[in-house]
Amino acid sequence: MQDILEGMAAALERRPHLLRLGRLVQDTVLIRLDDGREWFLHYRDGRIAHIEEGPSRKTPWRFGIVTDREALDAFWQQTPKPGFHDIFGLAKIGRARIEGDVLALVKTLRFHKEVLALPRGVRS
Repeated sequence: MQDILEGMAAALERRPHLLRLGRLVQDTVLIRLDDGREWFLHYRDGRIAHIEEGPSRKTPWRFGIVTDREALDAFWQQTPKPGFHDIFGLAKIGRARIEGDVLALVKTLRFHKEVLALPRGVRS
């Protein structure tokens, strides 16, 4: 999972439209799998400045996505099935929860949706 997230950070650097869209994002986002593994994506000026592997109770985060690995794999397919196409779709079908400051997510929704979808097509 760490390598996928690092690949996502590298892919973000090659997307000028996303860097422009997220230029004001200064948040830490939690991605937690249902088995307890978690990662903190530290965004600075719309870039993923650092990826920190958890768990950690000391790392503050703005909002988090809690899901299972199978749902993420389905989300990252080139053409995801209905319900797996979007983070809110995952929540709607009961395969994810969005925690924390949902308003912060909604304010930057397009940016975060596109960044989280960057691994699509790279994975088999």
